[in-house]
This record gives sequence, C-alpha cells and structure tokens, in this order.
Amino acid sequence: MELILVILIGLLYASGIYMMLRRSMVKMIIGLILLGNGANMLIFLLGRIVKGKPPIIDSAEKVFQDIYADPVPQALILTAIVISFGLQSFAIILVKRAYKVVKTDDLDALNSTDEIYD
Repeated sequence: MELILVILIGLLYASGIYMMLRRSMVKMIIGLILLGNGANMLIFLLGRIVKGKPPIIDSAEKVFQDIYADPVPQALILTAIVISFGLQSFAIILVKRAYKVVKTDDLDALNSTDEIYD
C-alpha cells in the first residue's frame, strides 16, 4: 500500500511541475492543484498508515497500550486542503481577470502587455 502511495505522490509531483512549466495559465493552475494534492498525500503517508483505534485513553488505564491512529497528520491535511482551496480560488479569479484584459492564455503574451496597457 505504501509503495503505491509513494508512486502516486511521485506522479502527482512530476505532473504538477510539468504542468506548471507550460505556457498556459490554466495549465499552471492545474499544476498547482496537483502539487497541493501531492503534498497532502505526502503528509498522509508520513503520518504512517495503520489500522488503529481513536487516541482516547480509558479512565481505568493510565497509559494507552493499543495501536492508535495519529490525529496530527489528519489535522494538518485538513488545514492544507482549506488553504489550498483558498489559493486555488484566488488563482482562478486572477487568471479570469487577466484573460479578460489581455485576451490570451499565454504567459509569454503577458510580458508584452506592459507597453500596450500603460
């Protein structure tokens, strides 16, 4: 299971970087989304995948003896999902506004807009 997740993380990172290096703004946003998902999967994998119980200690015990699921990586991933959603929505609105002004999706065309729109 972990080997499959490692391969999936590698594919997400590779495809995300590849998409971010393209000249299209839409492909850049898709690459950003793929990189964010790869980072979330990496945090999930580093938190160890174990079948366990919730980390709740019974009142009769002083120390937790069983295997338990670590809640910290899950909380980090949830926070990262919320932050990446905000970043993605901001980037989509920014690209939409830039496309309205420049009328193109090409990132190289944005370099020449300084002379036209001054």
